[in-house]
Amino acid sequence: MAACAQDSTARPAAVTLESPTGAARPVDAQGFIRRWLVLEPIAVGPQLTQDAVDSDIQGAALAGAATDLPHDGDVVDHKGPLHWHAVDTRLYNLNLYHFAWSLSKPTSNVLFWVTTVVDSPQEMHDVRLAIGSNAASSWWLNGERVIAIYGDRQSVIDDGVSKRLTLRKGRNVIRAAIVNGGGATDFCARFLDAQDQPITGLTATLREE
Repeated sequence: MAACAQDSTARPAAVTLESPTGAARPVDAQGFIRRWLVLEPIAVGPQLTQDAVDSDIQGAALAGAATDLPHDGDVVDHKGPLHWHAVDTRLYNLNLYHFAWSLSKPTSNVLFWVTTVVDSPQEMHDVRLAIGSNAASSWWLNGERVIAIYGDRQSVIDDGVSKRLTLRKGRNVIRAAIVNGGGATDFCARFLDAQDQPITGLTATLREE
C-alpha cells in the first residue's frame, strides 16, 4: 500500500497490505472481500458501548449518501484533512492497525470508515452479510444499515450476521465504521448464501456506476 505523497512521516507499508492492481478482485476461496477503500482514522472516545459507538459514528458521519463511493486519494475534512486509500489485503482480514501504523496515524480510540463495491453476476436472495471486527462496527449495504456489533471484542469470522438480504445484479455498495479502543484492530466480511455457505462468485471493485 502506497502512502499519500504529502505524508513525509509515513513508515514502510505493512506486509499484509498492498496497492490494488487491475479493475476488480474476486473474493477469495472462502468468500472474503479483499479490496477496500479505507479512510485515515478519526479520533473518538474509548467507550465501546452501543450508545457510545453510535454517537461516535454520528459525530464522524461522512457527507453524502451511504452509497457514495470515494476515490483513492480523496480528502475528507474532519478537524483536518483525512485521505482515502485504496487497499488490497493479502489475508482474509484487513489489518487496520497495520494500515494506520504505516501512515504514522493513531491506532487507539479511533474510528475507520471503509467501503467497497461488490459486483454480483445475478440477483441473489436470502443472502447474509457476515462480518467480524476488532472492536465494534456498524455496516450498511446499499444505503441500509444491516448489522452492528459492540463491545471490546476480537475479530472473529462471522461474529455478526445480518438478516436475510438481496444482492442486486451488478453493483452493491458496502460501507462500514470500525471503532477501536486500544491495541490491535482489523475486520473481515463476506456474504453467505441461503444455505449459509460462502458466496465465491463475486468481485470487489472501487468503481462508480
